[in-house]
Amino acid sequence: MVRANGAVSLRELARVVQTSEVTVRRDVRALEAEGLLDRRHGGAVLPGGFTRESGFPQKSHLATAEKTAIADLAAGFVEEGEAIVVGAGTTTQELARRLARVPGLTVVTNSLLVAQALAHANRVEVVMTGGTLRGSNYALVGSGAEQSLQGLRVTRAFLSGSGLTAERGLSTSNMLSASVDRALVQAAAEVVVLADHTKLGTDTMFQTVPTDVITRLVTDEPPTDDDRAATELQALADQGVQLSVASAAAVPGERQPPEPPSAGPGHAGAGRQQQRRGGVTLPGQRGNRQNNGGSPGPAPSLRGAAALPDQAPGRVADLAPRRR
Repeated sequence: MVRANGAVSLRELARVVQTSEVTVRRDVRALEAEGLLDRRHGGAVLPGGFTRESGFPQKSHLATAEKTAIADLAAGFVEEGEAIVVGAGTTTQELARRLARVPGLTVVTNSLLVAQALAHANRVEVVMTGGTLRGSNYALVGSGAEQSLQGLRVTRAFLSGSGLTAERGLSTSNMLSASVDRALVQAAAEVVVLADHTKLGTDTMFQTVPTDVITRLVTDEPPTDDDRAATELQALADQGVQLSVASAAAVPGERQPPEPPSAGPGHAGAGRQQQRRGGVTLPGQRGNRQNNGGSPGPAPSLRGAAALPDQAPGRVADLAPRRR
């Protein structure tokens, strides 16, 4: 499966071979010891280290259920009449499909796949950057793309990447893609990163978004035995990144806009309750890059993502990052 797709998630492997993820993880370690593949957090890829990047066909088959859940949750943060930028990637492509129903929306993108997903959305205006086509991910890159973003200002940027760590933030394996992503970030007041659990703890060659610039991470709930992902999520929350955790098992519903935050002690983000279908929202210390003040009260640790509070399906539990 790794040779055919370039990458595969442990969840998908366990489903195909009808065994537990614990068993699959043990077998993947044995295959890595033989040099047949490289383990990545929550999955495995062909050997290649920091410089290797899977193409679109390979990425489109990796963590598909997780990407769908992430896209469903992220779409709820987009409101009518907004102007946003959406970067290239299979997860952002899933997001774009859900944005087609948002009236008055303006989407600036360097991704042909994102533009294609919105091509028939009559109420959405799509603005493409210039640049040179990079065929492996159907994205426009280079100086033309970067120059077309100069002077642009939008409310939010939605970006994906190859890896995400609390230490370096979001990263990718391609220098040209990283440069355009940085230009997209400069155009936005807030930065929302879309990354499934297989990318948590993975560090790739070129940094695109430092951790202190990320406003929110939308991800899926890691497997119960995935301590590394849980640790990374806690570290991100400790640095003030707001975490919205989607359930891949949730049934996708109709897009719902975010509810306005309720007033509470501490600062504007403290104590707020946000409803998301099939997701868990964990506000961080930072609402956006312009508002870093205040400090939330003490909160439970995120250590072990499976230890989230019990909740009815579709309900949301609000937690804040652990204070140091």
